[in-house]
Amino acid sequence: MSDPSPAVSRAFVLAAGLGKRMRPVTATVPKPLVEVAGKALLDHALDRVAEAGIGTAVVNVHYLADLIEGHLARRAEGAAPGPATTVSDERAALLETGGGIRKALPLLGDAPFAVLNSDSFWLEGPASNLRRLVETWDGDRMDGLLLVAPTATSLGYEGAGDFVMDPDGRLERRGERAVAPFIYAGVAILTPGLFADTPEGAFSLNLLFDRAIAAGRLFGMRLDGQWLHVGTPEAIRAAEERVRASARTP
Repeated sequence: MSDPSPAVSRAFVLAAGLGKRMRPVTATVPKPLVEVAGKALLDHALDRVAEAGIGTAVVNVHYLADLIEGHLARRAEGAAPGPATTVSDERAALLETGGGIRKALPLLGDAPFAVLNSDSFWLEGPASNLRRLVETWDGDRMDGLLLVAPTATSLGYEGAGDFVMDPDGRLERRGERAVAPFIYAGVAILTPGLFADTPEGAFSLNLLFDRAIAAGRLFGMRLDGQWLHVGTPEAIRAAEERVRASARTP
């Protein structure tokens, strides 16, 4: 499949977390390798990267890293579609979302890149949402473009939402005691320049989102489909039932 935009040719997949809320399942299996609808969460993410025409993915590892590396090696040897994968090793220290990407910047290059949480899971609409995100990216206006899902219709999500979005797609944080209409779906395009002057070690991507908001350069794109929360064993069962129901719908 051809790359829809040479400007976004690499992806970073966050796969280093401990998966504490998924215990006891994650006592012996890292969360990215937990299966949903017959396929590991990590494979769902990498398949979405391939479908979007992104040719290279960097995957970070920390917890049960050997199992993830072995899985990636078997995937590369098998019949699965791309992308080509490289590992960013965080065995020495867990660096959170922002710190993990910062460490991997030499592998990601100077161009904007996609970021996916390995447990981001959704039912697609008519077109690949990641491909739509790539096609929507506008580096002249944006430092970050987030895939956002409606708070009210996201299966298994019980929070108050993350963002409000203006008619141009610009994002702001929800106010205190407010309920926001959109949640971050765990998928984004970011520019490497966002990571300038970031701290050594562990930090959250929320630091960078807030910087981009302050500059008026954080945007959102609404997910076409349904986002499914898969944070707990119970949520996985609910998500799988929703996948089965979707398959039965003509």
